[in-house]
Amino acid sequence: MNTKLVLTFSAIVFGVSGIALTFAPDLIAPAIHIDSGKSSQLLLQIIGGLYFGLAMLNWMAKGSLIGGIYNRPIAVANFTHCMISGLAVLKGLNSDHQLPVLFWAAGIIYLVLGVSFGIILFRHPVQAAD
Repeated sequence: MNTKLVLTFSAIVFGVSGIALTFAPDLIAPAIHIDSGKSSQLLLQIIGGLYFGLAMLNWMAKGSLIGGIYNRPIAVANFTHCMISGLAVLKGLNSDHQLPVLFWAAGIIYLVLGVSFGIILFRHPVQAAD
């Protein structure tokens, strides 16, 4: 699996999400049908910071050998985040089919990334030929 492609894609998705959540929580809260009060905005900004931090981790590690025992903490962090979030979104969509389209898109992206990082985590890496 091309780890550089997976890490770059996830870095871009998490980075854009992190910046949006950090700087525009007042616009995002109504779009995802949550209260746009100060405490909700603060939590969205904190989540945005977490996403941006994960994006920076992935961006900086994209050129490294990842998989198997190599850079295992990066693979584990991404796998657990994406699979847990993907399964949570899937469960939410299963119980409420009227959730915004944003949740459907997020669920698909999370599950694709979760499976990709699972493959990266549990397979021995293949070094690209130069």
